[in-house]
Amino acid sequence: MSDTETEAQIDAQTNAQIDALLSQAKIIAIVGMSNKPERDSFKVAQYLKEHDYQILAINPLLQGQTILGEPCYASLSEAKQQSGMEIDIVDCFRNADDIPPIVSEAITVGAKAVWMQLEITNEDAAAQARSAGLAVVMNRCTKIEHKRLHNITD
Repeated sequence: MSDTETEAQIDAQTNAQIDALLSQAKIIAIVGMSNKPERDSFKVAQYLKEHDYQILAINPLLQGQTILGEPCYASLSEAKQQSGMEIDIVDCFRNADDIPPIVSEAITVGAKAVWMQLEITNEDAAAQARSAGLAVVMNRCTKIEHKRLHNITD
């Protein structure tokens, strides 16, 4: 098998996993949520909300504010405790070095998956998440992948 065929096979498998994850998820916690409309975390959260996902905004600097009509929480633990919601995907808009404690907290709150946005990868944190039974996606955008899954074009 050539390298191109192997990459295509891996991409197809990854796409199938991502499609299943996005199709089954209902509640997505956005870690690193911004209240600035020009920021990617805001745009992605707005898109996800418009496509029937419940979002939980996570940013300790914005705790107590309302973003996109949703309360902003300081942490995943606070979001789960105060909202009473089970988190399906923890969507990370943080630097790669900030991911390990987010993964630890995602495991603690019983999240089903950790998703690291474009250009964010942390293999050690991914291994920790997988060993705890969480699905892991790295270097992909939830909005882009949702649009691909549903053949949505701008």
